[in-house]
Amino acid sequence: MALFEDDAGRPLADRLRPRALDEVVGQDHLLAEDAPIGRMVAQHRLVSMILWGPPGCGKTTIARLLAERTDLVFESLSATFSGVADLRKVFQAATKRRQAGHGTLLFVDEIHRFNRAQQDSFLPYVEDGTIVLVGATTENPSFELNGALLSRCQVFVLERLDEHAMARLIERAENLAGRPLPVTAEACEALIALADGDGRYVLNMAEELMALPDRADPLDVAGLASQVQKRAPLYDKAQEGHYNLISALHKSMRGSDPDAALYWLARMLDGGEDPLYIARRIVRFASEDVGIADPNAIQQALAAWDVYERLGSPEGELAIAQAVVYLATAPKSIAVYRGLAAATRAARETGSLMPPAHILNAPTRLMKDLGYGRGYQYDPDVEDGFSGADYLPEGMERTTFYRPTGNGYEQQVRERLRRWAQMRAERRRDTDRHQER
Repeated sequence: MALFEDDAGRPLADRLRPRALDEVVGQDHLLAEDAPIGRMVAQHRLVSMILWGPPGCGKTTIARLLAERTDLVFESLSATFSGVADLRKVFQAATKRRQAGHGTLLFVDEIHRFNRAQQDSFLPYVEDGTIVLVGATTENPSFELNGALLSRCQVFVLERLDEHAMARLIERAENLAGRPLPVTAEACEALIALADGDGRYVLNMAEELMALPDRADPLDVAGLASQVQKRAPLYDKAQEGHYNLISALHKSMRGSDPDAALYWLARMLDGGEDPLYIARRIVRFASEDVGIADPNAIQQALAAWDVYERLGSPEGELAIAQAVVYLATAPKSIAVYRGLAAATRAARETGSLMPPAHILNAPTRLMKDLGYGRGYQYDPDVEDGFSGADYLPEGMERTTFYRPTGNGYEQQVRERLRRWAQMRAERRRDTDRHQER
């Protein structure tokens, strides 16, 4: 017997598609009466917009309902399958419709897949109101859409469906079927977790479960796993998810949170990220964010890279995890990073100043006559291993670029530099007094 005899040919997700905006779950921050889109609908006035959100959060449904609520003719295109000819037909029809006093809402799914020229073709029709454009995208519009098109549209961010919203969808499926899902409460929670915020996925899985042969006992978590396919995590190595997660990993290590760092590392590895990319990034982190506060940090990062190249996955991933924990728990310092930036600015400002003559080699007689190398002291051979000589260009004011923190090993470095600065100042005073005599 079919699950729903009256409409068995249509997928459950389509049969349960909301028929009013207040039936859309999980997007109240946009659709409530006092929310941005809700206010526009109440005023019967829509602006062109981009709906940005993950799969299965209701973008297509919202576009259809907006057209109905504002009495606009609904036209739909998919950027994956449509080209310039399809756009031209829609624009021509919308122009004729406008002349007859009717408006058009053009919904473009995966709008980020249109190239620059295709996106530009929307501009005059959006500009003069021939169409109200509602574009849907799973990618960051800032990266994927033309600035000219973005300036003519409002961007609304749709949220992944939370557990409460997913539970409401399952409840609707059960009400339509007239019976509960054949799973335990724990398995239902696992199903929601597997769906990862995708309402379409959870309804498709609910439909599969409802179609299973009748059984005496509901499926437990293990039984559920044997019946449904795990949803691939939302992660595109070439798109925004890639940059978001590596940023989360980097900032978790910077914030000395090894648990969060391991979580984001696991998310990236589970999503199919190249472990060597992560290895390169943690080497950068060791140099940039830890630096001399723990000189061993960069060795740990390089060792993880080397181990992964020797072992590969999955064994080598543990070495990367070890380095991530080491870096997250290491003392932090960006003193070297700041010092190089300050020295770079000074180098550009001072131009081509020569090094002081006393530190120049003198391989020829002429160079010796010019004073190259005169007065040079070999620091390892002097008392305390420090001569106190000045190695900046003559005429350049003494400047401190590297300012070590009090974190980790840099505390020792800071004390050493302080002592050397005193010795250098004393030598300079002695030299000045000698010259005055």
